[in-house]
Amino acid sequence: MDFHLKDKVVLITGSTGGIGQALVRAFAAEGCKLAISSTKQEKLDKLVPTLDIAPEKLKTSVVDVTKEEQVKDFVEGAARHFGSVDVMVITAGYEGTSSLIQDQKIEEYEKVYRINVFAPMFCMKYAAQQMLKQESGAIVTIASNGSFTCSPGMGAYCSSKHAVAGLVKSVALELGPHGIHCNYICPGAVETPMIHRIEKKSFGDSKTAKESEEVFASQYLDHRYCKPEEVADLALYLASDVSSHIMGSGIRLDGGMEALSR
Repeated sequence: MDFHLKDKVVLITGSTGGIGQALVRAFAAEGCKLAISSTKQEKLDKLVPTLDIAPEKLKTSVVDVTKEEQVKDFVEGAARHFGSVDVMVITAGYEGTSSLIQDQKIEEYEKVYRINVFAPMFCMKYAAQQMLKQESGAIVTIASNGSFTCSPGMGAYCSSKHAVAGLVKSVALELGPHGIHCNYICPGAVETPMIHRIEKKSFGDSKTAKESEEVFASQYLDHRYCKPEEVADLALYLASDVSSHIMGSGIRLDGGMEALSR
């Protein structure tokens, strides 16, 4: 399917992470103009040479998405450089540490919420300012199946992803009448460094990567992790005008958990 994304200006945060890299490659393959961010220049320097994209179609920035001024500069800089902001894909996320509520520290909740809730809010705020001028655009937020489900010890992470769901739905109601559609993607476990960190925290060295996946993916009907490319493919659809009648929706990539009401 042609998503009609060629030459659209797409902003992607967290572009050097596992899902982020898949997103960058997918949108580059569609012929988009990309403004991408990461927390460190070294990460961008490692990623850029691997991309199949013309230099004039790529703008890179080092951005701490928890800092409102840096997000503002990133979005406004992309708008000046390319002339518009057509799509914002919000990717950066943090799983936090596993801790039961009686042992939890406020500092950990604050860190998780700064990255998983306040950073997306900053991105939506400044993307909306540009898109409202155009009366068009799409905002795609990479959330989590944690927007629907919960897990012991993951209170900070899961509650933050529930908050993201509420934020996206509210923003969708605000921006939908102006030709801007906003949605969020909710994968279960994805084959990325994040899930391997969670495996390590859960099992230490007692299980191999394959054994860990067998445990975590046992709840999915296909008994496997979601692939980053599957998240990226769905993001392409939600970023395009093909999906413009979908607003405020959380689409689950969860291997059938929704059908099982989990």
